[in-house]
Amino acid sequence: MHLHLIDWIIAVSALLICFVPALFFGKRAGKSTSEFFASGRSVPWWLAGLSMVATTFSSDTPNLVTDIVRRQGVAGNWCWWAFVLTGMLTVFFYARLWRRSGVMTDLEFYELRYSGKAASFVRGFRSVYLGLFFNCMIMATVNLAACKIAGILFGMERWQTLIFVGLLNVAFATHSGLWGVLVIDMVQFFIKMTAVIAAAYFALKLPQVGGLHGMVTKISALKGPGGLHYLNILPDFSNNWDMAIAVFVMPIAVQWWAVWYPGAEPGGGSYIAQRMLASKSEKHALGAVLFFNLAHYVLRPWPWILVALCSILVYPQLSDIQHAFPHLDPHLLGNDIAYPAMLKFLPIGFIGLMVGGLIAANSSTILTHLNWGASYLVHDFYRRFIRKTKSEKHYVLVGRLTTIGLFICASLTVYILDSAKDAFDIILQVGAGTGLLYLARWFWWRVNAWCEVTAMVSSFLISIIFLILNKNGMQISTHIALIVTIGFTSVCWITTAFVAPETDMNVLIAFYKKVHPFGPGWEKIRIEAGIEKDEVRMKRENIPLGLLGWFAGCTTIWSSLFTIGNFLYGRTNFAYILLAVFVISGTALVWVVNRLWR
Repeated sequence: MHLHLIDWIIAVSALLICFVPALFFGKRAGKSTSEFFASGRSVPWWLAGLSMVATTFSSDTPNLVTDIVRRQGVAGNWCWWAFVLTGMLTVFFYARLWRRSGVMTDLEFYELRYSGKAASFVRGFRSVYLGLFFNCMIMATVNLAACKIAGILFGMERWQTLIFVGLLNVAFATHSGLWGVLVIDMVQFFIKMTAVIAAAYFALKLPQVGGLHGMVTKISALKGPGGLHYLNILPDFSNNWDMAIAVFVMPIAVQWWAVWYPGAEPGGGSYIAQRMLASKSEKHALGAVLFFNLAHYVLRPWPWILVALCSILVYPQLSDIQHAFPHLDPHLLGNDIAYPAMLKFLPIGFIGLMVGGLIAANSSTILTHLNWGASYLVHDFYRRFIRKTKSEKHYVLVGRLTTIGLFICASLTVYILDSAKDAFDIILQVGAGTGLLYLARWFWWRVNAWCEVTAMVSSFLISIIFLILNKNGMQISTHIALIVTIGFTSVCWITTAFVAPETDMNVLIAFYKKVHPFGPGWEKIRIEAGIEKDEVRMKRENIPLGLLGWFAGCTTIWSSLFTIGNFLYGRTNFAYILLAVFVISGTALVWVVNRLWR
């Protein structure tokens, strides 16, 4: 692909607009670890929410959605649309609890909630497990997408792409801390949205596609593997039951509450928790997560989906992509590369905007994961277990050096991955079964640190067993493996809750007094602490009201998402019905939020 002078000017301008403001936060970030990793706990809801959205909008996300649509149709996106359920659960039940805890990272929570050596072990182990190994896997997925895009656009080798994005991201992550990341995210979001909408518009104008009506007509006449109807928003339960289970039933019934996945953790966690903890107040934490879920699931999917559907008409087979880009590394060829392959049709000027947008998309996620991972390794491992009494400037310096090391490790991991979807499946499988624990620990005093250890070990071991079986020819379907993993892991940690040593009563009482978790699961601790029921707090944290907000929020998001889809398909009758559902549920959502903060 050839970039003209105007493309380079636009691309460079987009990057300057994104990154230059972050330079002014270097001095502030260097003051303390609280500023470097938590922005001094003074972030407004709209900035925290925009940052969450920008972080989950990475260079690999359009590739992942394209891979899903080409293999499973639009309905395949339920594998991540189902996480609306856990996202809205975080809004109405967990966001305020996280902010009230006052911890700097979600791993510090372990020694606030649990007691003894087991609590310290969980905090230390997960700081390395998540901050290094898991985090590097996620960043490698993002950088793999960057390598595929750069290979398509410029014919660059993997190492060349990694050096470029490494120099850019590491420089700003080490200099500006979380404040810089938040500001960069805010600008990047608008650039990226403009770029992907432009990509969808010009994809639809291709003669092979014939506009929106032409695309719908032509795609409707096509059948995918197993008679797949690409446009269906719900899977075909009558003719392809196995796929319906895999892409809809399992995500809706099980996956959302049982699987730990970064950015969609049951109860909140990782960089989502980091933004909540950095927010000004409980109210700002709730508002940030609510805004994130609305923007994440409603504003962004359809531009990606439209390009993915157009790619089916332009590149029906992977061999068509290889033919169009003969110098492409064969190891990078897959359905996910169809998205960058569609960018060759962008006109002059918009190519530059897309290049700037894709670099911004890569940076928004990598910057967040570098800062988040470094916060775990420095605050929850190095400062907690190795050097406990050093100065704040020392820990900030170690954080900056750790940031560099994380990117190097993630770059090496790129060479063992093949596609974004493969990494997505691996992460889901390894995190299976732990989600219920992360929901229950806030509302049931019996959950202890040994439950966390048991859940991690059992989930990991059974995932390894399934991996070995698959490598040796015993192909076990993903949903069967997921159910077995969830069942085994849940039985193990629930049993541990009753047989392992209980958390020290003084720790439980201190946690209750600080966080004020609600519900009957803490009744024993409230009585032990001699605390009378606070009627004002009980009204504000009304469980039925929270459940109503959860239901209204999920309905609002899904109805608005599918209203847009049906209007694009030209199915106006369905669209107006869904629009009415959106208005009713949206009104209920606003009422609940106002009632909570009255």
